[in-house]
Amino acid sequence: MAKNVRTMALMQADSLLERARAGDAAAKGKLVSLWYKRIYNFSYKFFYDHDLASEVAQKTFISMHHHLAALQEVEKFKSWLYTIAVNCCREELRRRKRRGTAISLTDLGTDREESLRWEATSARYENPERAYRQVELGDLLQQCLMELSDEQREVVIMKEYEGLKFREIAEALQVSENTVKSRMYYGLTALKEILEKRNITKETIGYD
Repeated sequence: MAKNVRTMALMQADSLLERARAGDAAAKGKLVSLWYKRIYNFSYKFFYDHDLASEVAQKTFISMHHHLAALQEVEKFKSWLYTIAVNCCREELRRRKRRGTAISLTDLGTDREESLRWEATSARYENPERAYRQVELGDLLQQCLMELSDEQREVVIMKEYEGLKFREIAEALQVSENTVKSRMYYGLTALKEILEKRNITKETIGYD
């Protein structure tokens, strides 16, 4: 039964992509609706900035709209879409470096974003104190994530947060799987060292 449901879901996804590739505006809109949150979340974790994440997501789907017809292998749509998002993130990094506006950890987050995270978390838990600790843990982990190299951060986000397979990450980044695994290993090792240096543990913030 589960296999049949999965097969039907894949067939529907392929049909949606085919209609979108043929120029169906409604199908393209549906793709945006289905994938916007994931692309935004990837971009947000990469920059830790709502405005930049929104801009990257917008550019990603504009590019998708213009180039979808050229996609030959619909089964690689996910990695193809992440390729566009990664390229948009990298272009934004280059643009900021040219302008001398590199991202600073002291600039991360805003009162509005903090409020949104608090509201979203509070809605899931009855215990406000536990909800606040969840938000605190997420912020600490994000700050540590920002200390990784750009290449390591890309891979860690895709694997640990987005759930992509090594093959899909390799396709998205256009490198070998061994390169992805190497970046993942060194990224997680560096992240562990950063956490230890900051003395961040579950016990440190009372998280259970």
